Amino acid sequence: DFMKQGHGMILLYTLKNPSFPEYSFSSESGVMCLDFHSDHPYLLAVGFYDGNVAIYNMKKASSQPSYKSSAKSGKHTEPVWQVKWQKDDMDNNSNFFSVSSDGRIVSWTLVKNELVHMDVIKLSADGTTMQGPEGLQLQTFGSGTSFDFHKKIDYLFLVGTEEGKIYKCSKSYSSQFLDVFEAHHMAVDSVSWNPFHLKVFISCSSDWTVKIWDHTIKTPMFVYDLATAVGDVAWSPYSSTVFSAVTIDGQAHVFDLNVNKLEPLCTQLVVTRKKNKTTHIQFNPVYPIIIVGDEQGLIVCLKLSPNLRKMPKEKKGQEVKKGPEVEIAKLEKLLSLVREPGSKE
Repeated sequence: DFMKQGHGMILLYTLKNPSFPEYSFSSESGVMCLDFHSDHPYLLAVGFYDGNVAIYNMKKASSQPSYKSSAKSGKHTEPVWQVKWQKDDMDNNSNFFSVSSDGRIVSWTLVKNELVHMDVIKLSADGTTMQGPEGLQLQTFGSGTSFDFHKKIDYLFLVGTEEGKIYKCSKSYSSQFLDVFEAHHMAVDSVSWNPFHLKVFISCSSDWTVKIWDHTIKTPMFVYDLATAVGDVAWSPYSSTVFSAVTIDGQAHVFDLNVNKLEPLCTQLVVTRKKNKTTHIQFNPVYPIIIVGDEQGLIVCLKLSPNLRKMPKEKKGQEVKKGPEVEIAKLEKLLSLVREPGSKE
């Protein structure tokens, strides 16, 4: 509850025992986001409501984070909406990025015993300066709400904002954007690159829509109106055309563009209580499972039924091709139907 801030908790569960957490950590401020390091899975980056970020090390028996930002060392002035680990830097130091409503995107590097911060980008709102009292020029900042880094092009990342715009940014230019998408009418709640196709990303917003984009084209390829605010959207790890979204009326939706370009294959009510909203959704990277989180702090684990994870049928004597190339081609085929016939891209 943003009005009355209390303590935060981080709980780590195993699917084998969902009734009791394996690890629990409590914090002074509410926890907004977290991300596991892909190469060192015991490292957990966390962003807090008070604008701090921290790193917890599961190998250590301590309940305190191993590293934490402070007012002296570049903490955000608003809630941190997302944290994401990146590849280790040239000196093999671990580093992660954070995005916050204060309009800063900050890179944090673990150097010896401290977190070193560097502002990667400052989002500025349109008409960057405001007239303050006595003719002072005040800088107004755009509010970042979500971001994602490109899987292959190391410097490229996307930032969604409260104003509904999505910025395409580079780690090497801090002052300007490569491109701006007028994506949504309300806050962008989530934005992420497709795990297979290098040009495609998806975004969702409180304006009820989920949109799929080709980053070289300014208009969306597919638009889905889910009739209520969309809290989160996620691509599946096993198919380039499958994604799922949660809406604040407590429903999870699973789409497969390859089967149906217009409608979800499945819409499932996940939470039943009236005032509860579903806020987050994530695919398990290995098993056909999705987890959905809601405002009451409950996490629901759902198994995808076989029709939601159909793989191509094997015909007699023919081997079905599998692998990333097939996934890219599958999505490319769909996109070529909606791109303008004139464009050669």
